[in-house]
This record gives sequence, C-alpha cells and structure tokens, in this order.
Amino acid sequence: MRNRPLARLRRRVLALVGTAALAVAGAVALPGTAHAANVLSNPGFESGGLSPWSCTGNLGSVVASPVHGGSGALAGAASSSDNARCSQSVAVQPNTTYSLSGWVRGSYVYLGVDGGASTWTSSPSAYAKLSLTFTTGASQTSATVYLHGWYGQGTYYADDIGLDGPGGGSDGQAPSAPGNLRSTGKTSTSVSLAWNASTDNVGVTGYDVFRGSTQVLSVSGTSATVGGLSPSTAYTFTVKARDAAGNVSAASGSVSVTTDAGGGGGTGFKQAAPYLYLGWGDPPSATSVMSATGIKWYTMAFILSSGGCNPAWDGQRALTGGNDQSVINSIRAAGGDIVPSIGGWSGNKLGPNCSSAEALAGAYQKVVDAYGLQAIDVDIENTDEFENATVQDRILNALKIVKANNPGLRTILTFGTSTTGPTSWGNRLIEQAKALNADIDVFTIMPFDFGGGADMYGSTVNAAEGLKTKLKSTFGWDDATAYAHLGISGMNGLSDQQELTSPATWTQIRDWANSRHIARLAFWSVNRDRSCPGGGVTSNCSGISQSTWQFTSITAGFTG
Repeated sequence: MRNRPLARLRRRVLALVGTAALAVAGAVALPGTAHAANVLSNPGFESGGLSPWSCTGNLGSVVASPVHGGSGALAGAASSSDNARCSQSVAVQPNTTYSLSGWVRGSYVYLGVDGGASTWTSSPSAYAKLSLTFTTGASQTSATVYLHGWYGQGTYYADDIGLDGPGGGSDGQAPSAPGNLRSTGKTSTSVSLAWNASTDNVGVTGYDVFRGSTQVLSVSGTSATVGGLSPSTAYTFTVKARDAAGNVSAASGSVSVTTDAGGGGGTGFKQAAPYLYLGWGDPPSATSVMSATGIKWYTMAFILSSGGCNPAWDGQRALTGGNDQSVINSIRAAGGDIVPSIGGWSGNKLGPNCSSAEALAGAYQKVVDAYGLQAIDVDIENTDEFENATVQDRILNALKIVKANNPGLRTILTFGTSTTGPTSWGNRLIEQAKALNADIDVFTIMPFDFGGGADMYGSTVNAAEGLKTKLKSTFGWDDATAYAHLGISGMNGLSDQQELTSPATWTQIRDWANSRHIARLAFWSVNRDRSCPGGGVTSNCSGISQSTWQFTSITAGFTG
C-alpha cells in the first residue's frame, strides 16, 4: 500500500526541522539573492503544447478550462499507478536562492524541485497558490521543477508556474540531433517510436516529438508512442532534443509510417500460437511441425521462478544458452516466432515471488531482453495468482511498466472462464486492467474444464461472448473493438475433465474466431496433437483418433 500524503508530509516536516537546525549551527556562507525573473519556459501553458514540460506516462495535456490565467493550463491525469509527474529542467546559477510558485487545483497536488524542497495542498475546489524557496548548491548549474498529483486522486490542474531568479550561465550550444529515428510498432490508431540519444555539452533534458510540423509529445527518454491517429493513414515524424538552457537541436531524420487498417479500433495484432512445452510430453521438432502445418507462432511454456524473482524455463533451465534458446532460434530461422507463457497452473511462479510490480517488471524484462520479443503472455491461474487481488494488481502494473519500456510490445493475459464468461476473479482482473491503465492488448480465456460440458463449441462461443460483453462494459468499446482484444486458448481432444473437443469442433471454433476477427487462437498443446484413441488425458497425445498435427493445421488457418 502506498504511503499516504499526510505521512509523507510528517516526514518532510521532520526533515526540514533537521535541516534548519543544521543551517543555524553550521552555516558559513550566505547564498546570493536572486533577481526576480521567471526562468521557466511556457510557464502558463499558453503555447497550446507541453514543451518543454515532460510528463510521465504521457498523462499530461494542455486544457482550455479550468485555467488560472490566460488561455491554457496543465492537466495531469493521475491514476492509481502513476501520479502524472510533469517536470521541466532549467539552467540556474550556483549558490543562489530561487523562489518557486504556482497555482494548482485538485486533490493532493505537489510542487517542488528535484533534490530539494516541495510543498503540497490537499484538495482545493478552486485554484490555490503554492510557493517555496530553495538554494542551489555550490556547483549546481541546473534544476528540475516538477508538479504531480496523487495516486488514485484523479486529474489535477496547474497554471502560471514561476521560478524567479537569474538564469544559468552562457550555454548557447544546442544538443546534437537525435539519431536513427525508427518505428518500433503500430496499430490502427498509434505509432511507437524510438531513437538514439543526443549529446550535449551540459546535458540533454528532453525530446520533442513532431508529427509533420506539429509538436505532439514531450518526453524525457528515447521512446514515445503517438496516439490519436487515423487508420490506414501515412504519417511523418521527427524528433528534436533540448537542454536545460532551452537550446534545441536540429530535427532528426524523418520516418514515415502508415497505420494499420481500422477493423473497429482493435489492436491490429493477430496470433495463431498453439502451446509447445519443451520440458514435458515428448516435445516434437518445432520446425518439422511448422513445415507440416504452416503454423508460424508458438506459445512456449512455461517460465517460472528459479528462486525469488528470477525467471527460468520450468524454474530450472536458464533463459539463454540451452535447448530452449536453440529451439527458438530454429523457429525464427524458419520464419516463425514465439510468445513465452509466464506462469501456468502449477509451479513456483514469479507473481507471488517478486516483492513489487517494479521487481516483477524487471523479471519480465529479462525475458523480453533474452529474445527481443514482440509479445509476452502471462498465464494467470490458481489461488496464488489469479485468485489473489494483490498479485493480480502486481502483474497488471508490471505489464504496464514493461509495455511502457518496450514500445510495440504486445501484452496478453490468459485465464480460466465459466461457460457464460469470466468468473468473479476474471471480472476483477478486467476491471483492474482498466482502473490501472494497464493497456492489455489481449484477454485470452481458456474455455475447458467446465465440469463435464458436452457442447464444447457452444460453451466456448458462449464464454467468448461473455468476455466480449465484459470488455465492452468495462472499456466502453464497440463489438468489433472488444472482439479484437479477445483470445481463445482451448484444449485439443480430451480435457482434464474428459470434455471432448474434436477436430471438427475445433474447426467450428476457428471459423467462429475468424468471423468475429478476434486477436488470438491457441490450444494446449502441440505435444498432445497426436492420435491415441482411448488413451485418456496424457502428455503426448490427445486421447482421441485424429491425424498427427491436425489441431495445429486447423489453428494455422486462423487469420483473425
């Protein structure tokens, strides 16, 4: 649970008392007095854009109402996992006292300077002024001013921010232009970009992203996702760097990207990816199955904890250097790719073992980095993850962090279901994905082990329709958009509860999935996609009469 603002204030008061005592006892030099002049750029957001302010999570925007003065104000859309921190770095003079002030409105709005003083107000219904002073260090030449709201307290507003004092030295050198601007992903309504960092004689403080001649984003890192675009439309982007003195680089080289076709505003992501398990069930040659069936993607199972917050295949095999990596390399050499499945029903999982969302995101990042992934799947099951509110939220927040750090990466959640749609825990997972702004690309249900259901086609479709309805009501999507965020992961042949999904039934399910343009179709598993009539539920065959790799061939016909 996050620290409450009042607790933070109590600690801050104690810290300031201690600082004051130290100043009385040991002060040996008096700082210079600042001459009044606002050294911030765009202090009242009158430009209509944020630059040179940068906001975390792209949660900042300029609004025309409510304002304190002029025609614009900052709106920071604080969420339950991001306080919408907006900041600006400026050049300052050493050993000098500055006055910082601003007008704010909203619940628990903070104003401060990195490494120095801050102040806050609880919940004014109208604009209220915050102010403080701070003194720069003996060799300090830049300062970062920030504003932020509080977790779960909603949007805050800020206007007419002033940092009064002398500007910094005579830095007139602009940063170098950002290099290698490239697109790292796209949907029908967004484009993800990345670029190489610029250099500067003092230091780069941020980057401005332009669509054509219009500035659309200001960020502190070397990646960004531009949203609000139209489907099937060509856009040209450039990026400029800036430093604390306000010097702006030349534009990067441009990159042109055409967004995906519409299809109801979905993710633009389609994946036919049956499970392949290398640690169990007489695993077949992945490339031989590809050649025989036309399948291109596999869901590779399972990544677990090897102790603490450390990912490994089956919790035992290193991510790289072993057979798992060799198989993945062969799949890619044959023109395919993989999505790892993290979690599952059993085993020691990362979700409960990682102490925080940030730690869990670090574990996920190791997997992403090991293989340069396009997508990751968290198979969230059982009472340790799925039926655990704390771990659910930890997983959602971790996926949000990883997605923000890897533009273009698709995130998938796979979980159980009833015959009519998500269970209460599934409903909570979806609702929290919305509340936490986790931006999950695909919600995949596992429509089997219902308890002996006879009509597996009807039960699967009813469960998928129930999921679609829940996605619509939670996110406000239309039918087409909800279907485009939906996945199905079945069980071929006999399920654990002896439910029968025959090749004919699976073909019906695939055809329904294509007709609704869902995002993902998978089944458990390729290891079991072999005939053994009367064989029961085993690891290396389906328990029914079928052709070898028949379910995989059917799945390869999924196009979304």
